[in-house]
Amino acid sequence: MPDTTVTVYGADWCRDCRRSKALLDAEGVDYRWVDVEASKEAADEAIAISGRSSIPVVVFADGSHLVEPSDEALREKLALV
Repeated sequence: MPDTTVTVYGADWCRDCRRSKALLDAEGVDYRWVDVEASKEAADEAIAISGRSSIPVVVFADGSHLVEPSDEALREKLALV
């Protein structure tokens, strides 16, 4: 069975992060939350993945990622995985 876990790099103060988490919760998606405020290494990892310092960075099991996705973009990607 393939790994279907989504990883979300973000911070509690980030409105877009909270919105993306709420959508994932509503859709019943299994995801791992990585707080970039709690760890410089986590922040560096998110930047290495996306090439940007914007959050959230949502990483999918297939290796693809979205940065600051709209709800529509996130739903579209979830339909593909």
